[in-house]
Amino acid sequence: MIHPLYDQALKAFLAGVAAADPAEAVSRALPTFEQAPTLIAVGKAAVSMARMAQSILGALPEVLVVTNPENVINIKGAQVFAAAHPIPDQIGLQASQAVIAALKRAAKAEQPVLCLISGGGSALLPAPTAGISLQDKMDLNALLLASGADIEVMNLIRQQLSALKGGGMLRYAAPSAVTALILSDVIGDDLRAVASGPTVSPIGTRAQARAALEGLGLWAGVPVGVRLALEQADEIIDLPKATNILIGSNGISLAAMAGYLPLAQVHKRPLVGDVAEAAARVVAAGPGTHLFGGETTVKLTGTGRGGRNQELALRVALLAEQEGWQGPWLYLQAGTDGRDGPTDAAGGVVCESSIASLRGAGVNPEKRLTNNDSYPALAAAGALLITGGTGTNVADLGILIRP
Repeated sequence: MIHPLYDQALKAFLAGVAAADPAEAVSRALPTFEQAPTLIAVGKAAVSMARMAQSILGALPEVLVVTNPENVINIKGAQVFAAAHPIPDQIGLQASQAVIAALKRAAKAEQPVLCLISGGGSALLPAPTAGISLQDKMDLNALLLASGADIEVMNLIRQQLSALKGGGMLRYAAPSAVTALILSDVIGDDLRAVASGPTVSPIGTRAQARAALEGLGLWAGVPVGVRLALEQADEIIDLPKATNILIGSNGISLAAMAGYLPLAQVHKRPLVGDVAEAAARVVAAGPGTHLFGGETTVKLTGTGRGGRNQELALRVALLAEQEGWQGPWLYLQAGTDGRDGPTDAAGGVVCESSIASLRGAGVNPEKRLTNNDSYPALAAAGALLITGGTGTNVADLGILIRP
């Protein structure tokens, strides 16, 4: 039986996803070029962004598209790479090398460069610097993902170990003019953190990256090559300028959900940081319809399967039970990219009967949370939200409906 509030919540979420449609965003923002540019698209929305740009600009000298496998579509006249996310792989390394070569060719011909950037680019284009191996980057990413570090801290660190992040694309493209259309998956829209900022300045320095790893308690466990690289003195490099244009964001999608649910309360303060604290904020919102944007973090302490959105939904359901909420109520929490952690779910949809259903199926939700095992727990209650890949990514959205 479908919950009476489910359709309303799902349509509001899909309105938020639609507002981040990458093709429409490119269509609205694409500038004109006197000379056909080299096109490089990277991220979870790279395919649709590139196809729209091609349809408007016509024949281009070179087109490279780097995205994750579930979003791959063959594009006429383009070289497409299906690289791994969130842990980089050999295909991502090959894609990085191809991007660097294309930028060098554009620079030699003094052709303009159009970069279409969306979330996920940090893992999709690893491009390790000298002394760093692909395995080093894989190991570092795994450590960072398990640490609960937020995206700005993660990308501060990753920028210092990459030839393309933190403005790296600009160095290879110079003296060519670079224009970047950016779909932000970062709360607050710091463009330095979106895909680790390949066309903007770095977030910080090697010393700050080292301090961040020490603060996370990870310094002793990172690969030797990473430690050696971050112990080197910082290089002072004047980056060439670029035109960076923000074309989509979590805030824009949150406003679209509010347009679908005009009586809802929009929570301007995003759900960020520890997932347990975020769940407490949701439950404290009180009766009514509440809309949330953000991106929480989960510190992995177990070996289970799940993602930050699934864990947040399960935690909300548990807290609601403890608070004695009476139905009907419903909470939908999901990632706009349609993928939450290393699972096929976008997130979870919980209601007044979810915890009772779990316990009835012999599932202990508290133990599952301790093991970071939210996916099978929500599956037992029929509470997973599976949308498939959406082709976009502007972080996460949450909807609480409690009449």
